[in-house]
Parts: sequence; structure tokens; C-alpha cells
Amino acid sequence: MLEATVTIPTLIDKFTAARSAAVLLATVTADQKNRALLTIADAIAGGADRILPANDRDLAAAVADGVSVALQDRLRLDDHRLAGLAAAVREIAALTDPVGAVIRGQTLPNGLALSQVRVPFGVIGVIYEARPNVTVDIAALALKSGNSVILRGGSAAANTNRVLVELLQDAVSSAGLPQLAVQTIDEFGRSGAGELMRARGYVDVLIPRGSAELINTVVAQSTVPVIETGAGIVHIYLDETADLHWAVDIVHNAKVQRPSVCNALETLLVHVAAAERLLPKVLAALQASGVVIHGDERTRALFPAAVAATELDWQTEYMSLDLAVRVVDDLDTAIEHIRTYSTHHTESIITNSVTQAERFLAQVDSAVVMVNASPRFTDGGEFGFGAEVGISTQKLHARGPMGLNELTSTKWIVRGSGQVRA
Repeated sequence: MLEATVTIPTLIDKFTAARSAAVLLATVTADQKNRALLTIADAIAGGADRILPANDRDLAAAVADGVSVALQDRLRLDDHRLAGLAAAVREIAALTDPVGAVIRGQTLPNGLALSQVRVPFGVIGVIYEARPNVTVDIAALALKSGNSVILRGGSAAANTNRVLVELLQDAVSSAGLPQLAVQTIDEFGRSGAGELMRARGYVDVLIPRGSAELINTVVAQSTVPVIETGAGIVHIYLDETADLHWAVDIVHNAKVQRPSVCNALETLLVHVAAAERLLPKVLAALQASGVVIHGDERTRALFPAAVAATELDWQTEYMSLDLAVRVVDDLDTAIEHIRTYSTHHTESIITNSVTQAERFLAQVDSAVVMVNASPRFTDGGEFGFGAEVGISTQKLHARGPMGLNELTSTKWIVRGSGQVRA
């Protein structure tokens, strides 16, 4: 008896299938997309018995390979995080469908009716590291905005991502949408990532999420247009009028609540006139939570437990319980430090001065600039997007947390009644 031959899809097969799925998705209704998303949410919420054992295998391999604690945290899923993922998908389903929304329009003197409307990109490629939540978040956002998606999630989360994609595909198919609207190319390894970067004509936009090294590689090597998400060397500046309780609470939350993420605080700047009043209590609260302080000379004079900061500390996204601290002479010096070392992600000022706050907002050139708030709020879910594709630190098309609207382009619709150009 002859065994049936199993045909293994090639990368081109997958790219072509994603393009075909995108054509169909561009025409489905909001109700159809929402039904698929709710089915996905139910699959994630009810899939712990499949997802968590796969995640345990990935975590065990990460520990054996000596992966950093920060990356282990990003890799880890549990019942609480699965519930959060399912809730985020339901929130996306409840959001207004961006496709077809009219951005602007007018009727010309000759009677031509013009309107600019939102349309899907088509096929979105995503390259990311050790972040299985991204698999679900981006698939849900892509489907709601009418796009198909090709995922390259990296070897660290290979087992988890494989199960998640299987659940996503089953859910999408059962809701009547193309099963291959969501695909992974993890099985093709690094070469697959390279081909995805060169898949111009198949893939309309590529989004990298991960380390600065990953993002820089994609930006440098991709022939597909890239929306650049950035590393987070995030700053908080405590000016001379900063409230002590706000300073302690906000800085502690920004560093300690979840240090492994890109919106966590990495460098604290303090006005010299407020340093003696603020720093001992701010840094003592951090130290009590296990934070290692890397301080400049003036910081160490006020807080001797700090280790000496070097030039490298101002350039480092720790993603751990480490914090660089510098005492500065004034707001201008703080802003200059941010301009020199920031990755243009998020910066915040703690102040009771409206004048200082407005100067900071106007002169700091980052995707998100805050007054008297923790940078941990720079997040698509916190901004009301349900989830996010990433935090864009570029200036073209999208900047800051990227939600549904940022996964659309536009086209012009022109309706006439026989007009010809003179």
C-alpha cells in the first residue's frame, strides 16, 4: 500500500497564501471579523492545557541556555497572562473597524466627489523575539484591520508560538475567514526571516519587535518597507518643584512594576536643587525592591550605596532591576542628556511648574512625552487600543503605540458623472 505524499509548503507558498487571504479579508464585514476575534479569544482562554505545557518547554530551554531573566519574563505565559490576552482580543473586537473610515473629502467645482478612506495594508510581516503575546496581539489587530499576517517569532518561543498559531488558524477558519490569514514561518529559521525581509511584492510592510540589534538588522537589510519599533532608554526628570510622594511612587512604578519591558524607566535625572530633598527617599524605595543604582558622582554623594555610573550606563536599556541616575544643573541640561541618549520612546517630567512642564513637552522629541505620570502607561492597551503592534519610534506614518489605524493605509475614491479634464 502506497503512503500518501505530504506536501510541505515553501516560503513562497506561504507568501502567496497570505496575499490571497489579504484579498479576501479586505472585503469581509466588521461583523465577520469580530466573530473571528471572539472565537480567537475563546480559544486562547480555553487553551491553557495546550499552551502552557508548550510554554514550559520553551522556558526550560531558555533557562538551560542562560537566557536573561528579562527575556524569560517576556517569554513566560501563565493563566493570568492568557486571560489578559483573551481580554485584549475581546477589546479589539469591540473597537470601531477602521477600514472604510473617511478621513477627509470634498466636492470639487466640477462636481467630482473626492474622499480619502482607510484601507488595509494587505500582508503584514512581523519579526519578534521571545514574546508569545505578540503572536496573539498582532494577529488580532491584523485581522480587525483587514490584513493577513506572517509571523517570525524566533526559536526561544517556538513551541509556544506553534500552538498559538494552530489555535488562531482553527479559530479563524471556524469563523469563516481564510485559515492562512495567520501564518508562522518559524520552521524556516533565520533564513526564513531573511526571505521575509526580501519579500517585496508579497509583503506590504514589515514590523520588527525586540532588541535594538534585531530592529537595526531589519531596518538595514529589509527591502520591504519597515515600521521601526524602538528600544526603550526611557527617562524621568525630577525638577526642583517635584512633589516628593509623586517622585517616589512614579519612579518606583516606572522601574519596578515590570522592568523587562520597553516602557520601563532606565535613566533618572534630578535637578541639583531638588537632589538632597528627593534622591535619598526615591532611591531608598528602589533599593528596597532590589534595584541597583548606577549613579554619577553627585548621586553617590547623597546615596553612597550606588555604584559608579559609566558612559555605558547612559546608553543602556537594562531591562532589569538596574537604574542609571544623574544629578543635572537645570532643565536645559536634562533635555540635552535626553537628546544625546534617548531612543525617542517615552520621557516624563515630574514637576509642579506649568512653565517647566510645557517646555519639556515642546522640546523633548520622543514618541510619547509625559507630565507627572509613569512611562509604563505607554502601551496600546492603556491607550485604549485593546492591544498594540509595538511602540513606533520613527516619524513616518506611525509614531508611539500602534493600534488599528496604524495598520491601515489610505486610498482616494473619486465619484464622477461624466467629467473630463479640459
